Amino acid sequence: MSSKITIIGAGSVGATIAYTLTKEDIASEIVMIDINKEKVEGEVMDILQGTCFRDPISIVNGEYEDAKDSDIVIITSGLPRKPGQTRIDLAQTNVNILKGITPQIVKAAPHALYIIVSNPVDIMTYVFTKISGLPENQIIGSGTILDTARLKCGLSEHFRVAQRNIHAYVFGEHGDTSFIPWTGAYISGTSTDEYYELMKSMGRNIQPVDKDAMLEYVQKSGGAIIANKGATFYAVSAAVCKLCNIVVAASDSIATVSSMMHGEYGIEDVCLSTLTLVGPKGIRGKVPMRMNKAEIEKLQASADALKSVIAKIEI
Repeated sequence: MSSKITIIGAGSVGATIAYTLTKEDIASEIVMIDINKEKVEGEVMDILQGTCFRDPISIVNGEYEDAKDSDIVIITSGLPRKPGQTRIDLAQTNVNILKGITPQIVKAAPHALYIIVSNPVDIMTYVFTKISGLPENQIIGSGTILDTARLKCGLSEHFRVAQRNIHAYVFGEHGDTSFIPWTGAYISGTSTDEYYELMKSMGRNIQPVDKDAMLEYVQKSGGAIIANKGATFYAVSAAVCKLCNIVVAASDSIATVSSMMHGEYGIEDVCLSTLTLVGPKGIRGKVPMRMNKAEIEKLQASADALKSVIAKIEI
């Protein structure tokens, strides 16, 4: 592939995304941009010196104008979460950073697909959608793609089955109001409850899924990692690189990414994650999933929580 990818922000997440991209054949050119010139120069040098073991790839530290003709722009800029801090606590500070970045990068790369990773990602995706002037299909928030990966990891460990056989998702905010629509959670065509009964009938020593505990595992994983090692960057980088793969692929895929809602499930004017068709042309539309009344209400409550934050910030 010959994609050009620009990464805004050379912190732990941005640098790990760049490194992970060099281990795959997604991009032939990577541009890294950061206000800290020494940091980004060091990251580029470190990553570049490990590329002799792969096909040639260009990695440069640049300015906004160097993003010209980018196929994908990944925005990771902003302050990271501190131990005990919620993503929402970061809102106004990181929104202000985004407001400074947006006109410069959009001027340089008006036709790129934008992947928003900065937290709180749903708020940042909403603000970028409002201020960038770009068509909504070009704007993709990483949303709950990481939360969904964490859910699949948790279910895989519980049932001792390969993650690729699990089709379950996390909807709503990438944060404390996210939820798991268990109505749509399957293991190779079998509901999680049915799969438990099947495994029990086969004599497997297995317990039913504690659904509240599984949601807590998904929601608290990021905070636990930050408390233990100071930051999260491996799993989110893998998730973002998967998203890059999706948007350069030959056909569309379905992912739980964050984008503007236009009446789906009774929700409007907020960005959050539901099943979304994504591909080479960006966001193609939402894919309705059957949910019960309680699950729809949880999604609406998540939307309301995000709207309450949006109402308090200066865009």
